Amino acid sequence: MARVIVVTSGKGGVGKTTTSAAIAMGLAKRGHKTAVIDFDVGLRNLDLIMGCERRVVYDFVNVINEEATLNQALIRDKNCNLLYILPASQTRDKEALSQEGVGRVLDELKKDFKYIVCDSPAGIEKGAHLAMYFADDAFVVTNPEVSSVRDSDRILGLLSSKSRRAEQNEEPINEFLLLTRYSPERVKLGEMLSVDDVQDILSLHLLGVIPESKSVLNASNSGTPVILDEKSDAGQAYEDVVARYLGEERPHRFIEDKKGFFRNLFGGN
Repeated sequence: MARVIVVTSGKGGVGKTTTSAAIAMGLAKRGHKTAVIDFDVGLRNLDLIMGCERRVVYDFVNVINEEATLNQALIRDKNCNLLYILPASQTRDKEALSQEGVGRVLDELKKDFKYIVCDSPAGIEKGAHLAMYFADDAFVVTNPEVSSVRDSDRILGLLSSKSRRAEQNEEPINEFLLLTRYSPERVKLGEMLSVDDVQDILSLHLLGVIPESKSVLNASNSGTPVILDEKSDAGQAYEDVVARYLGEERPHRFIEDKKGFFRNLFGGN
C-alpha cells in the first residue's frame, strides 16, 4: 500500500525542500520505489537540490492539465534508479493546482510507487493545502525558535481538520516532528529553544533533530541530497530519520553540546 508523506511547515526557510529531497533519497536507497513532488508552483527549487533542473521538460501542472503524461514528466534521479522527481512549474501560479487534478496524479503514482513525498510550500495557501490534503503521514519541519514553532502549531490545526482523512472520518494523519538547524551550543546560551521546549509546545513524536551544518548548503549547491554525504552530521541525522520512520529504533544524536560533553567527561570546567 502506497503512503503519501507531506513535508510541511508554517514558516518559510526552515528546510522543507532539503528534507523532502533527503527523505525521498533515503527511502529509495533502502529499496523503496519513491516519487517526490514539488508543490511550490512558481518557484521550483526541488529540481535544483536534486540536480536535475536541466532535464525538466514537463512539470506537475502539465500533468494536471493533461498536456503531458505522468511518465513524460517524471525524472529519474541520477544517483538512485528507484527515485523519481516530479518538478513544479515556474511559469504558472498556484491556482493552476486543483484538488481533483492533484488527487488524480497521486492515484496514478500510487499504482507504481511505495512512497510519495510531497514538498509543500510554506504557509496555508492553496499549494500548501493541496500538498497536505491527501497525506497519510506529515513531517512537520520547524526551527528551534518561537515564531517557527508557533506557525507549525497552526499547521497542526489544518492537518487535523482540513485533510481528506478528516473529512471522511478516517484515521488521522500521522504527525512527526523534525527539528532542523539545531545547535546545542546556542541552546545553552539561551539563543534557541531546546528540544524539550519545542516538544512541550507541539506535543509531537520526535522523528529527528538535524544539526546546523554547512554540509546542507554545500549539498544544495552541488545538486545532491545531503543524506548522501554520509560523513556529515546532517547526512547521518537524515539517515536516522528515515530509519526511525521505517520502524527502526535509533538513539537521537546531535542534541548534546559536544564540547560540553567532553569537558564533563574529562573533568573540565
